[in-house]
Amino acid sequence: MNLSLQGKKAIVCGSTQGIGKASAVELALLGAEITLVARSQEKLQEVVKSLPADQGQKHNFLIADFSDLNSVKSAINSFMASNSAQILVNNTGGPPGGPALDASLADFSAAFSAHLLCNQILVQAIVPGMKKSGYGRIINIISTSVKIPIRGLGVSNTIRGAVANWSKTLSVELAPFGITVNNVLPGASMTARLESIISAKAEKSGRSRDEVIKEMVAEIPAGRISEPSEVAAAVAFLATPAAGYINGVNVPVDGGRTGSL
Repeated sequence: MNLSLQGKKAIVCGSTQGIGKASAVELALLGAEITLVARSQEKLQEVVKSLPADQGQKHNFLIADFSDLNSVKSAINSFMASNSAQILVNNTGGPPGGPALDASLADFSAAFSAHLLCNQILVQAIVPGMKKSGYGRIINIISTSVKIPIRGLGVSNTIRGAVANWSKTLSVELAPFGITVNNVLPGASMTARLESIISAKAEKSGRSRDEVIKEMVAEIPAGRISEPSEVAAAVAFLATPAAGYINGVNVPVDGGRTGSL
């Protein structure tokens, strides 16, 4: 099985923490050269120094704010003017929680922009180089809500579904060029995002943090919350040559929680 990413370049978004950072680490361990993307220069500098470089990689980073389309477009276009990438990991922090009915039009618009429109900007900039190299892996980290909506995450459920269908459409369009497009669907993974959800539930219900976590774990057949590295392992595999015939699929990494195929 060919799991080597030596000679490949990967752009990983939202990569200063959580699943994005863990994905950057796993890809680097397989030999990829990593370009981190996030909005904090200080955090980017810290993470880029910590990435494995045992195979002689030279990692770097881009500063971009996904709440600003022009920021993302400027950063990626400037980078691609003199670089190429064979792997793109789209990963952005989820929208605030709350019922769909209570969400404003601005809430939906901001989430649509940060997720789908930013993804589109990145793909349009990177795909030409993928086509030239005959190798491309686009991996979107979204949510199990594309299979079963999650209560209390109305905006997120809606936008994640849009990203999933965008991804499936691209997978058909790009397959003839040796480019695959897949989605990784994390379940409960101990990230800053989950920590905020736990805190909000605890505050709203008057329960302790431990009680909320216990309730979450009770719904997971594996009996535990995952580590970001476990989700990142799926991301890394989908980026490898071994996964070349896996295309247009949603891969839940949720310990068996999602109640559908």
